[in-house]
Amino acid sequence: MADLQDEPHSVGIGAEDLPAPTALAGALERAAALLSVHPVADGCNTLVWTLRQSPYHDIDTPDAGIDTDIPRLRAGGVGAQFWSLLTPREAAAVDQVVSDTLEQIDVALALLRRYPDSLCLALTADDMADARNRGRIACFLGPVPGRTLTDSLSALHAFHALGVRIFAPAGAPWAQHDLTAFGHEVVQEANRLGIVLDLTGCPPTAARQLAAASKAPVIVSNTAAAALNPHPGNVTDEVLLALRDADGLAMVTFDADRTGDSLHAVADHIDHVRAVAGPECVGLGAAFGTEPGSPRPSGLTDPSGYPRLIAELLDRGWPEADLALLTWGNAQRVLRDAEFTSRAAQHRRANPS
Repeated sequence: MADLQDEPHSVGIGAEDLPAPTALAGALERAAALLSVHPVADGCNTLVWTLRQSPYHDIDTPDAGIDTDIPRLRAGGVGAQFWSLLTPREAAAVDQVVSDTLEQIDVALALLRRYPDSLCLALTADDMADARNRGRIACFLGPVPGRTLTDSLSALHAFHALGVRIFAPAGAPWAQHDLTAFGHEVVQEANRLGIVLDLTGCPPTAARQLAAASKAPVIVSNTAAAALNPHPGNVTDEVLLALRDADGLAMVTFDADRTGDSLHAVADHIDHVRAVAGPECVGLGAAFGTEPGSPRPSGLTDPSGYPRLIAELLDRGWPEADLALLTWGNAQRVLRDAEFTSRAAQHRRANPS
C-alpha cells in the first residue's frame, strides 16, 4: 500500500477541497498502518458472477476489463471478502435460481483452487483471522438467494454443506412483507447452522421482522443511508435502529447511484450509519467485482481506494478504534456471534430439557 501514499492527487474530490499534501500523506500513512493490522472485510464482491460470464480474466495481474484483482485487493488492504452469489437477473423459475447459484459456487471454488497463495475459503471467524495471519484473503461464500427456498429447508442444508455462510431472504415469498411461519423456520435453521442472514433488498417491514426473529446478528451487505439518498436499495433509519438492537451490521456500498459520486459522499453515508446505528454496527460492502461501466464514486473505483477512504475518515476525527471496527472488527464479531448462536442451538437440540 506504500504506493498509495505517494498519490494524494488521486483522491476523488475537488482540488480546492484537498488538504495540504503533507497532511494528506500523513493520513494515508496512518490509514496504511491501520489496514496492515485491521484489513478490510468487504461485505459484497460480485466477482464470481462476472467471471462466470467472462471466464478468461487472470486476477493475478491488473486487468482493465474488471475492477477486482489480487494486486488491487492487496493495495487496498483487503483481508476478507463476502463473495455474492446472487444473480443480477430475474430467473423465470426457482430451479433456474438454484442452477445459477450452484454454477457460481463451482466458479468460486475453482477460483480458490487457482490462486491458493492469495485466496482461501473461509467458513468461520477463526478462518478469517488465520487467513490474515498467513497473508491470504479470506473468501466467504454468500449470500445465496432466498428464492432457492420455497417450502423446504433442504437447499439451505445443501448450501451450508458446500461452504455457504450467508443467505439473503430478499425476493423469497416468505419474506416479501410480513415474515411467514415458514420464514420463521428459515431464520431458526439459519441460526442453527451458523448462516448469517443478509437483509439487502428486503422491504423495511420484513427487514425489521427478520432482525427481530434472528437470535444471531444480521447484516445488510451493501447499502447506504436512505436519509441521505432515498434510493430503494438504501436502508431507512428505522432499519438501522433495528440493526443496532440486533447487534447487526450495515455495510456501506460504493455504488454512486446510492451514495453520490465522490469519496466524500461515501464518507457522509458511513458517518450517518455510525451516528444512527453506532460504531459497532457499520461496515464496508463496496460491491466491486464488476466490469467497466458501473457507476463508482471518484476515488473509489476499485479496491485500491480503501486507504483513501480511511484517510478521509481519519481527517474527520474518527478514532482508530472505531476504524478498526469498521474495517475488520464488526464483520468478525458478527461471524463469531453467529457461530456462538449455532453452537447454543445445537446444544439445546442435543440436550432438550
